[in-house]
Amino acid sequence: MWTRERLKMNGKIAFKRNYLPCVGVAFIMSIVTTLLNSGNAGGRVSQNYSYYSEGSGMTGEYLSFQVPFFGLLTGGVLIAGTIVGILLAIFVGTVIEMGGKRFFVLNKKGTPSVGVVLDGFKSGNYGNVVLTMFLRELYTILWSLLLIVPGIIKYYEYLMVPYILAENPGMDHKEVFAISKRMMNGQKMETFILSLSFIGWDLLSVITCGIAGIFYVAPYKEATFAELYAYSKAMAYEEGYIR
Repeated sequence: MWTRERLKMNGKIAFKRNYLPCVGVAFIMSIVTTLLNSGNAGGRVSQNYSYYSEGSGMTGEYLSFQVPFFGLLTGGVLIAGTIVGILLAIFVGTVIEMGGKRFFVLNKKGTPSVGVVLDGFKSGNYGNVVLTMFLRELYTILWSLLLIVPGIIKYYEYLMVPYILAENPGMDHKEVFAISKRMMNGQKMETFILSLSFIGWDLLSVITCGIAGIFYVAPYKEATFAELYAYSKAMAYEEGYIR
């Protein structure tokens, strides 16, 4: 059985050996996640609307005309922004996430380039990658609607999906989910604790306004979980449920 100390030590060694590309890939992955958050765009639009309707000193008939206009404009922009954000998340963000996982898997034994994050677009299995990653998000959300705990359990059950897909982009999604479930069987709680062990690093990232996150914490975490996948894959070969 793996230990947190061993995974984190191996992950640290792997990412430091190829430091700048690891930092770059982890940064790209975090930027994609941030930019695809449609709530930020909605918040900015709402603030602008509030300024025009409340803080600009407009009163009387002019204001009564402007409020419905800006209300419709705000609503339209929010809806359009949300739709665009969802489409980007599905057709771009998920593929880049898988490419990032592939980079860190390859980084365990080599020194891949940052361009690996785009491998999902060039694999010839783009549609399958998008479908599988979309289903992972959908299943997790649906389980989370029941209660928080089932959602967390499913999140860790599907944790290996992008790693498996990174090495087997043409694999049927049902098989990908089945293998991930088998890999995580009996170690979801330990993996959850592994995630919690980075809380101190996450706080440091917040304190340094994200600087520590960019140059150390994010690549460190990604490399550590790539080590977890490597261990899980080795056990899968040993137990014979993958070839």
